[in-house]
Amino acid sequence: MKPEWIAVDWGTSHLRAWAMQGDKVLDQAQSDKGMARVEPDGFQPALFELIEGWLDDAPIDVIACGMVGARQGWVEAPYSAAPCEPTPVVPVRVPGTDPRIRAFVVPGVKQTAPPDVMRGEETQIAGFLASHQNWDGVICLPGTHTKWVQVSAGEIVSFRTFMTGEIFDLLRGQSVLKHSVSDGWNDAAFADAAADALSKPEQLAARLFGLRAADLLQGQDKGIARAQLSGYLIGAELAATRPYWLGQQLAIIGAEGLSDIYAKALKQQGAFLETANGTQCTLAGLQQARNLTRQTA
Repeated sequence: MKPEWIAVDWGTSHLRAWAMQGDKVLDQAQSDKGMARVEPDGFQPALFELIEGWLDDAPIDVIACGMVGARQGWVEAPYSAAPCEPTPVVPVRVPGTDPRIRAFVVPGVKQTAPPDVMRGEETQIAGFLASHQNWDGVICLPGTHTKWVQVSAGEIVSFRTFMTGEIFDLLRGQSVLKHSVSDGWNDAAFADAAADALSKPEQLAARLFGLRAADLLQGQDKGIARAQLSGYLIGAELAATRPYWLGQQLAIIGAEGLSDIYAKALKQQGAFLETANGTQCTLAGLQQARNLTRQTA
């Protein structure tokens, strides 16, 4: 069965595509040819490596979100300014494509003060709101750059981005802590570290070096150190975002493992929340974007 349309999530490091029949997934494919690994003239070839088997002579809509719409992407999709709906404008048409596809890219969202931007998360938010009518509250989207987004009356009102995931990777792989942190996990160690950092975020830098010292002096298990590193960083993030999540209706959208880690830290502080699958929200949001292109066709 040939798909009706193709959904694409094109980030900095990965490219994912789904063959869609309405809201049903017929097939899926992915590669490591994210925006950062593709030359300016390489976007269509990278996409066709995944989707060419889904194509025939009749043109098919390809709806994409993420960093593919950045200035260095396939086509620049200018940011919409918050406050705004997650997808307030029709996705931008990619010019000069193979006649077998009509490619569109969803614009991101920008915030002037304090300065902030998102690309891809707005599509997940649109997908979440499509199944949560009249939902007001705060959405956390964990990842390399975690977003905290205030939503009201169907609009993104404000948001902040935290580089927690990237800092974790840098510390684990390129700092002195690379000798003391490895694979493994300990729920109790994570919970204690998150609570400590949330109550004393000003101690973060000292707590981090303590992981190295505990290894040198006490031979601390490196998996426990990994859980503590995650706990300290996420706890400091939760301390900074307290005005967002404290006493608010809260949802977490993301990959299951990372979403669960954030959920545990927040529930430990008495927060009430729900979680939503990041891929499902992305596909629902891309379908919303596709509807916009069809309304103006």
